[in-house]
Amino acid sequence: MFIINNKKTFLVISGFVVALSLGFVAIFGVNFGIEFTGGSILQVSYEEGRVPTFAEVESAVKAVDPERGFVLQEAGERGYIIRTRDLDEEGRFNLISSLSFNDYEAQEDRFSSIGPSIGEELANKAVVAILLVVTAIVLFIAYVFRGVSVPVSSWKYGTTAIVALVFDILVPVGLFAVLGYSFGAEIDVLFVTALLAILGFSVNDTIVVFDRIRENLRIDEEYQIKKSFSQIVGESLEQTYVRSINTSLTTLFVLTALFFFGPDVTRFFALVLMTGVIAGTYSSLFLASPLLVFLEEKQKKKGTLN
Repeated sequence: MFIINNKKTFLVISGFVVALSLGFVAIFGVNFGIEFTGGSILQVSYEEGRVPTFAEVESAVKAVDPERGFVLQEAGERGYIIRTRDLDEEGRFNLISSLSFNDYEAQEDRFSSIGPSIGEELANKAVVAILLVVTAIVLFIAYVFRGVSVPVSSWKYGTTAIVALVFDILVPVGLFAVLGYSFGAEIDVLFVTALLAILGFSVNDTIVVFDRIRENLRIDEEYQIKKSFSQIVGESLEQTYVRSINTSLTTLFVLTALFFFGPDVTRFFALVLMTGVIAGTYSSLFLASPLLVFLEEKQKKKGTLN
């Protein structure tokens, strides 16, 4: 009952985290990858290590294309990543050649190029995919809980779940706004994939709690046990604590291993999932259920006044 008895505190904490994430996005912006903006990305490395300095590499890139903007960042211990406009084959060759300094030859590790129109199409598809998932979740929860209308309607279960999912999305987006500003982390297709995985993980956790609430409501009605809705929700949370925390911990163990020992290309992907798993566990236990009780109490108060 601790969470339910302190529901206003947890709702305030959740609101503060959301405001903080939105503040990070407003202040730092988001660093979209070339999949969404269009352009080219080139990663080079040097056998001797990162011998050319950052300033030397920056000057070399400017010499090739002084009119266009680019983003340069360090990659690992031996290389650099350059994001620039959409390059043709000649532009790609010239850029790689400019990055070879005397005895230090640049080795191409990765190159990809996406046109602006394709980037815009991918961005639109990513937004549509997330909206479709969210809509499907609302409809699914409303259908599954259609038999539960007292004291809270089935649609409020769906609405509450969506509020929790918005929280789960905003937390990693806010984190990546900071990481993008500080370390050049990009919001790319892997990031969107991670968000979709987070949505599935979080809603599964939330539905487990809601299903326990539904079952306890049925039992109380069948045996004519007089308990308040807040008490039923509190007991349902207590019955699902261990399951939710254990599931999250085992998932985090795998993601932590991927983050520290996996390849560089999946490091930020693992970090997004780790953040989302933590946020999803928090929202399922400390946001969705307290918000459901808050809505029920508000509804009861409104009915009393009427």
